[in-house]
Amino acid sequence: MVLIPDWDASEGERRDNQLKAISGPVTAEEAKALVACFGPDDCYGVAWSLLHLIETGPNPVLTAKPAPEANEWHHTLWTRAVNGGLVPGDLTG
Repeated sequence: MVLIPDWDASEGERRDNQLKAISGPVTAEEAKALVACFGPDDCYGVAWSLLHLIETGPNPVLTAKPAPEANEWHHTLWTRAVNGGLVPGDLTG
């Protein structure tokens, strides 16, 4: 598993070009593997590229609300799936 580095990563460490080389839509298995690649922050927007790539998959990857201590990007994926009506969920509290 290769994590996206944090915002202070050097240009050579950034994974943006690697993500752009993956053509969507991804398979369900690929989306599940990619969801484990989020780093501690957005790495200059690279995390958004990863999120959008994951969302090209056939189903929402996260169908249950992530634990409070889960990565913020897992929470974002789940919230977007709920807002899109793809999974049931309560966004309050």
